[in-house]
Amino acid sequence: MRIGIDARFYGADSKGLGRYTQKLIENLEKIYLQKDAVDDDLENDQYFVFLRKENFAEYQPKNKNFHKVEADYKWYSFSEQIDMPRLLYKYKLDLVHFPHFNVPIFYRKKFIVTIHDLILLHFPTIRGTTLNPVFYWLKFLAYKITIGNAVKKAKKIIAVSNFTRSDILTNYSVSADKVAVTYEAGSETENYSQENVGKIDKYGIMKPYLLYVGNAYPHKNLEKLVKSWQIFDEKQKGKIKLVLVGKKDYFYNRLREIVEENKIRNIIFAGFVLDDDLDAVYKNAIAYIFPSLYEGFGLPPLEAMKNGLPVISSNHECLREIMGDSAYYFDAQKKEDIVRAIEKIISDENLRQKLTKKGFSQIAKYSWKKMAKETLKIYKT
Repeated sequence: MRIGIDARFYGADSKGLGRYTQKLIENLEKIYLQKDAVDDDLENDQYFVFLRKENFAEYQPKNKNFHKVEADYKWYSFSEQIDMPRLLYKYKLDLVHFPHFNVPIFYRKKFIVTIHDLILLHFPTIRGTTLNPVFYWLKFLAYKITIGNAVKKAKKIIAVSNFTRSDILTNYSVSADKVAVTYEAGSETENYSQENVGKIDKYGIMKPYLLYVGNAYPHKNLEKLVKSWQIFDEKQKGKIKLVLVGKKDYFYNRLREIVEENKIRNIIFAGFVLDDDLDAVYKNAIAYIFPSLYEGFGLPPLEAMKNGLPVISSNHECLREIMGDSAYYFDAQKKEDIVRAIEKIISDENLRQKLTKKGFSQIAKYSWKKMAKETLKIYKT
């Protein structure tokens, strides 16, 4: 087979999509090197990995069956729609894997698509964008057309959870056997034994603290979290901090304004934290809190568990699927329930120890290698 992978999202800079694409390719290479796959006929398979200029040097093939190709077409652009298909046709591919829904409408040959979530369908709100309202709704319409095209024309759809699979089947007229589930996984290193207080000082973090790591997009529900924190903080009189780790952007700036306008105290905006320091930020926290209203998989709390942190989380259906009984849940729509969960995790040491232990067991269920093997089976069928 001649298989193409759209890896323009490849690398950590593209967050979840980038990691998924990177781990898929890395683990497919390992499978071919070890000949540890679904059949013995692997030698003749050729992979063509399509990358942009900025991540072209980042990917270095470690297997003779894998070749990289420059495809410097911006996501959601006219060149993606017009020029990308031409390049794909040039390589006479039997199958292309698009790890995101942005499949060029004019690509007519066989492909599969991974859909990570339908967040933009469920949160089509102007509060979720910095764009002019007219441009936002035009963008939203383009999104609906693009994802509808991908779902309709794909030979197979990969969902990253049963929740996402169900969401796709509910919102689109596709047969159930067209949508397969392959779970993602957390990081593959275990650095939770480290404790380096000095690494957290430079970010203005002071112990003790509750931790959130991630972006501040509206569906992450951080506005409700900080207002819940205000209620909790008035009770506990500033003994504990809430630390928010995430790259400064429009949404974090707006959240900071809300905190200042409402005079909410004992919240630390740590900004972007280097990977080398992030383990220490996890290790020194009391617990991790995840108030999200919608997730397609829910990787951030698994990362916290990997670092030995007990997790309190919204009771969203997907998060219950991914974390099982290894987290303590709350209703993220109700401030009083968020406060209750915070009080419980801080006061109950036995619960924290129990959740930490269960967390290590839970993350062992997920593996990038397993994901790659299951994806390869889909390629072969």
